[in-house]
Amino acid sequence: MRFLICLTFTLMSLPGAVSAHPGGVNAAGCHSNRKTGDYHCHGSRAAPAPAPVRPQRSPGGAGYYPNCASARAAGAAPLRRGDAGYRPGLDRDGDGIACE
Repeated sequence: MRFLICLTFTLMSLPGAVSAHPGGVNAAGCHSNRKTGDYHCHGSRAAPAPAPVRPQRSPGGAGYYPNCASARAAGAAPLRRGDAGYRPGLDRDGDGIACE
C-alpha cells in the first residue's frame, strides 16, 4: 500500500509537458497535430525554417498555351497549378505540374 501511494505521488509530480499528448516527433523534436494540422515543436529545439515561398511566374503576356510545345517555346514550362497558363488539359498525370 505504501508503495502504491509513493508511486502515485511520483507520477503526479512529473511535468505536464511529458504527458501533454501522445505522438512521435521527428529529428527536430517537432510534429503535426492530427486534430488541428498545426506544426509545433517540443523542448528547447527550434522549429525548422518554413519552406521558401515560390514566386508566381508570369510568362511574357501569355495566359493560354494550346499545348506543351508552345509553353516550352515561351520558356514557361513546367507550369504549376496557380501559374498563368496552367490548365488541367496540359497536366496529363494530374499532379499539379503541367508540361513536365
